[in-house]
Amino acid sequence: MPADSAVYVYGIVPAGIETDPQARGIGGATVTAVRHGELAALISELDLDRPLGTPEDLLAHEALLDETAAVVPVLPVRFGAVLANRTAVVDELLATHHDEFLTALAGLEGKAQYVISARYVPDAVLRDVLAADPRIDQLRAAIRDRPTEAARDERIALGRLVQAALDERRQADTRSVADAVAPLATGVVTREPPGEYGAADVAILADLAREHDLERAVAVLAERRAGQLEVRLLGPLAPYEFVADLRPEARTWDS
Repeated sequence: MPADSAVYVYGIVPAGIETDPQARGIGGATVTAVRHGELAALISELDLDRPLGTPEDLLAHEALLDETAAVVPVLPVRFGAVLANRTAVVDELLATHHDEFLTALAGLEGKAQYVISARYVPDAVLRDVLAADPRIDQLRAAIRDRPTEAARDERIALGRLVQAALDERRQADTRSVADAVAPLATGVVTREPPGEYGAADVAILADLAREHDLERAVAVLAERRAGQLEVRLLGPLAPYEFVADLRPEARTWDS
């Protein structure tokens, strides 16, 4: 390995896996495996003169892990983990945490993470919010024709009422989405939905063999809430929400 290069670590997998010769990681580098005992680390060489932390780098990191998770159990290592060389991968990562990682991988056998993401249809949710709370509609009517500055306090109050109503609706819809897929999951994590009109963001750990069942459950949910919610199923993904935050205590770059 050249003196100006190091090893970038993507994740931990069972030692028996064979890497795809076509698999590419950050910067288009070939992905290989470093093995120790019953574990292997997916790695690629990294030129230390090259900046690390671009959106393209993060996408390459996640893509490699997600593609792996669709085939074998994988413990994702946090983005930006770099070690000096292959020996350091063994000494500082695989050997040190061998039994811990092996146990975690056993719990992920045949499983991957899926995400159910739901977004409100803006006009529909605002219409529902207005219908559900007469105070909001009354306040809107009271300030509709008043100058902006003259009705400043009322407009602030209106914004707070709408936000509170959306927050309450978002909590209820997050529970509804989680309940719809929970029977197919071995783990469920609810997260803050992104964006002004995010309705739900639910990560689950589920058997790969039940993916079609999960697709059907999400399709039923989407049909039931058609016109109110736009629902998407993402996955299979690496189980980011269901493993400890793995990061070698070595040279790293934050994203």
